[in-house]
Amino acid sequence: MKADAVKIADNVYWVGVLDWDIRSYHGYTLKGTTYNAYLVSGEDKVALIDNTYPGTAPQMMARIDDALQKEGKDKVDIIIQNHIERDHSGSLPEVWKKYKIPIYCTGKAAEGLKRHYPTLEDSKLEIVRTGDSLDLGGKNLMFLEAPMLHWPDSMFTFLVEDGILFSNDAFGQHLCYNKRFDRDVDDYILMDAARKFYANLITPLSPLVLRKFKEVEDLGLLDKIKMIAPSHGQIWTKPEKIINAYKKWATGKCEDKITIIYDTMHYSTQKLAHALAEGAMSEEVDVSMYFLHEDERSEIVKDILESKAVFIGSPTIFNGPFPSLGDLTYYLRGLAFDRTGFRRLAVIFGSKGWGGGGVNSLKQELSKAGFDVFATIEVDYVPSEDDLLKCYNLAKSAASKIKSL
Repeated sequence: MKADAVKIADNVYWVGVLDWDIRSYHGYTLKGTTYNAYLVSGEDKVALIDNTYPGTAPQMMARIDDALQKEGKDKVDIIIQNHIERDHSGSLPEVWKKYKIPIYCTGKAAEGLKRHYPTLEDSKLEIVRTGDSLDLGGKNLMFLEAPMLHWPDSMFTFLVEDGILFSNDAFGQHLCYNKRFDRDVDDYILMDAARKFYANLITPLSPLVLRKFKEVEDLGLLDKIKMIAPSHGQIWTKPEKIINAYKKWATGKCEDKITIIYDTMHYSTQKLAHALAEGAMSEEVDVSMYFLHEDERSEIVKDILESKAVFIGSPTIFNGPFPSLGDLTYYLRGLAFDRTGFRRLAVIFGSKGWGGGGVNSLKQELSKAGFDVFATIEVDYVPSEDDLLKCYNLAKSAASKIKSL
């Protein structure tokens, strides 16, 4: 096929893939994404940074050929593999088969690549560590290990002369636009996608994010970053925007906001949710509402990331919460929002027919997930006007509380 590379700096090109059609990726809903790969052309050597999803090699290879032609070069000399997850490495066997060139990666990545791709058994894997560098001829690449951001094998690559940080999954967004830069997308869309990416993938790693920022500062690199080129979504030409956002999210700096999440069988729990929303809004606190019958967790958690409190409601079924709440609470335990250094408040509510159990179970699960349970409320069958008033006042009290946090 024919596809054009996009120049992002002198002798530097985006040669990635546009995946217009993907709608779900490891439980994360999205409307398309990009698998970003980059080609850096030095006077002596040409390096390919990262790869793309299995089955997408023709599009990437066409862009590589276009970039090489524009640079007057005939081949790629080096592969930099920042991360081994398949959306970043799936085309690696095909690239290596064509060029038979060294692959630079971390030690953990070398182990993982051999497990993922047996055809790379005979490849030359060059192990790099933080501070190691590679001279392409007027273009110097510096490597920075980034274990658990977000896999043990992850690393960043920094193009010294141009100040471009190839950050792999860090600072990414699942967006698919025909233009490549942050300035080409409305700011609300861009930052909403970045927040969703952080909430679903980076939240439990927040202490490591802060540690990595300190390391980058200690190496004197932070002020030298002029552009961030992640492996998904738009390229950041104003890196301070996303760097500041990551610092905010990693330190649990939340808004006076409550995210309300509920499911319902016969609309009793729904009535409670709406009454709670009214009480919270009476204190001029922002409210986001999610109905689990229709809404899904990867959207929900992006609002939890910036909320000081969550209200979670469920009817009781078989002496426990509705099944959709089980899926959500399991996910929240994995994300561990308290690792941001801030324990969000929780209010648990619901309706029961006789013995109950749903609210108490959710209370235990939310505590294990790192939330501080502020209060619970459970009603019999259909809520009365008095029950709804209690919900209103409870939310009003919780809203007042979070404004002081």
